[in-house]
Amino acid sequence: MAKPAPLAGVRIIECSILGPGALTTHLVDLGAEVIKIESPAGDYIRRMTWPIVEGVSLMHLHINRGKRSLVLDLRTPEGVEVFRDLARTADAVIEGMRPGGLARKGLGYDDLKKINPKIVFCNISGYGMTGPYKDMPSHGIAYDTWGGLVKAETDDEGFCYIPEHPSTGIHAGPLFGAFGVVSAILGARATGEGSALEIAQSDASAAMDWLRSETWKAYERPEDEVTGNPSDNFERRAPGTAGMRDGVRYQFYVTKDDRHVLFMASEQEFWKNFCDGVGRPDLFEKWPGSQYGDHAKGNRELQAILREIFLTKTAEEWILFGDDKNTPIAPVNTPQTIAEDPQFKDRFHWMPADEVGADMLGTPLKFMDVDMPKMTKAPTVGQHTDDVLSSVLGYDEAKIGALRESGAIG
Repeated sequence: MAKPAPLAGVRIIECSILGPGALTTHLVDLGAEVIKIESPAGDYIRRMTWPIVEGVSLMHLHINRGKRSLVLDLRTPEGVEVFRDLARTADAVIEGMRPGGLARKGLGYDDLKKINPKIVFCNISGYGMTGPYKDMPSHGIAYDTWGGLVKAETDDEGFCYIPEHPSTGIHAGPLFGAFGVVSAILGARATGEGSALEIAQSDASAAMDWLRSETWKAYERPEDEVTGNPSDNFERRAPGTAGMRDGVRYQFYVTKDDRHVLFMASEQEFWKNFCDGVGRPDLFEKWPGSQYGDHAKGNRELQAILREIFLTKTAEEWILFGDDKNTPIAPVNTPQTIAEDPQFKDRFHWMPADEVGADMLGTPLKFMDVDMPKMTKAPTVGQHTDDVLSSVLGYDEAKIGALRESGAIG
């Protein structure tokens, strides 16, 4: 018999706008109950960015799947009191907006821990709770430009533009936050004491790109203390992936079917396997390379030879070759083509649009003997107000009616 989902029995109260709500997406995927508190106007994520699927944004459908929506007007004392009642039952409260909004309503961590000593309070915002940028308005791309991950490019008319790029901070911030919240809940259950934490999506962007920034920092030290790789005769390369530009045995190559593969024979063993596999042991004899981390940097003669070799097979044939000969050759996909990749098809299963509003991917975590929750469509504004008040708080119809009359629940 399958076990319940890992976070079954965990209750999260979320007050968020836009992307920061993704923090609890990771938790609801693992079985947590997430109650999204919305103002009567609702989170405008439903109208934000593209695509719009049957009148509702994909961002909302993805980030808020599986959650329940409760309308509370926290400008009313009745609405504040309902929030307090919910916090008494909760493991954590998530404030997904600029810091301090809940505290100004008497619902910050210091307020809530008086009624629930085990409460975990997490703020997730753009730039965090400290520093000169803490109150600045921002959007997701800002955290990656701040972190040095996205550079401005210029078109043929001389105008700057934002190039296509994977978003990092807006995704990594919620992921770090989810990890922190679960850790804090474990601590609270063990000690009886909750805690407060915060995560800035800008910080997450920088943390994910630690190799480049830490390399630049290391290069501030003298060259007799910090060098390059032994395979490069200890010459310093540019940090991170920038140092791979001139690689040869670790590089893209065009294939027979006009696609690309990524060749990664930087270890001597893999390089020998490749040379033997294509019937060119002479290449290994001439350029054996170092045992580890050798990209044959700048060897144009070898690169020209490899370019011709890779044109002799299709991308699919090279993938099979690499698997058979034990030499790393990887597919090169785009966000559009990856869905047809056989590895993707094996590992990911689309949640169907008729169940969650749009075809979307779930958590990449896979539990072998756990009954994982089935996701529901992201809620409309206040869709679960009456249900949450009655099933979670035990309010009767009269009390719910009085709250509606007061305007506390819209």
